[in-house]
Amino acid sequence: MQTSQQLNKPKIFRRASTRQRGFAGIVFLVITASFGLFHLAATGRIDVDRVLDPCGFKQRYSLPCPTCGMTTSILAFARGSIFESFYIQPAAALMCSIMVVAAFLALLTAVLGIHFRFLDSLFSKIKVKYLILTLIVVIAAGWAVTLARALAARN
Repeated sequence: MQTSQQLNKPKIFRRASTRQRGFAGIVFLVITASFGLFHLAATGRIDVDRVLDPCGFKQRYSLPCPTCGMTTSILAFARGSIFESFYIQPAAALMCSIMVVAAFLALLTAVLGIHFRFLDSLFSKIKVKYLILTLIVVIAAGWAVTLARALAARN
């Protein structure tokens, strides 16, 4: 078959540069270290309540704040209780899930040198302001769930 007759298959990934591999390694290490600290806090080796309690919004208005339950949800996720994490605060569990996927892709890039092409097209089309807006919407939706539960528990 001639070269002109061959089908051009889209390539899913390409070889990562040294700079991309280094950056991916740093991303993987930061996410892994974060989950390591969360795991230490979940097992009681680090006292998180001393730093994060009490919630001023909750004390003043007797309602959960937009981030209420996020620490508890992240700690449940770090313990491996994924479904419990989604029940406690869906926004935090979703962000943890995204971080796990990002860490996995970063590990593949750092170790195997695989750079995924869909990431280039995804990040070239998505602007930072849309990422921030999405984050705000996810947190607001998680707050709505937490707020609805708190109001239902009152009645």
